[in-house]
Amino acid sequence: MSEQLPEKRWYVVQTYSGLENSVKMNLERRIESMQMEDKIFQVIIPEEVRLEKKNDGSLKEKIVKLYPGYVFIEMIVTDNSWFVVRNTPGVTGFLGSSGGGTKPIPLPPQEIEPILKKAGVMEAPSIDVSVGQKVRVVSGPFVNQTGVVDAVDYEKGEVRVLVEMFGRSTPADLKFDQIDPQ
Repeated sequence: MSEQLPEKRWYVVQTYSGLENSVKMNLERRIESMQMEDKIFQVIIPEEVRLEKKNDGSLKEKIVKLYPGYVFIEMIVTDNSWFVVRNTPGVTGFLGSSGGGTKPIPLPPQEIEPILKKAGVMEAPSIDVSVGQKVRVVSGPFVNQTGVVDAVDYEKGEVRVLVEMFGRSTPADLKFDQIDPQ
């Protein structure tokens, strides 16, 4: 019986607040010096630019960490990769690990994807449709039906389509890849 290889997933590492950047730099150095590039792929600190009003009334751009005290790592957890991350200076532990050598729990895709999109690491899906446009459903329970776009949510990558059922318009929330613009 062949052993299943662990897949690369996103994990959250706790750090001391204010040390996120030095933890990221230390981690990147350790990944290179310990030849872990095949196990640890990306280290990110989700940030966004916010406009703040100064005392004189002018606006100033400020980079704000979305999750102070946390660093996000895309990796395959093995004993070695876990050890490299866990023993990086400034790392206090993995989120979802109770300590004592227990392996951390990866973030589910529905939790990490919005974070990666906001941080600019992952591109938000796009589609060229507008409210009122006719579309054909290409997958899911309403496959091969046509409907009219009622709303577009670019953040979630979804559209609400009004599909005709039993003589009435029924709203269906669908992913961008489930529709074909007419």
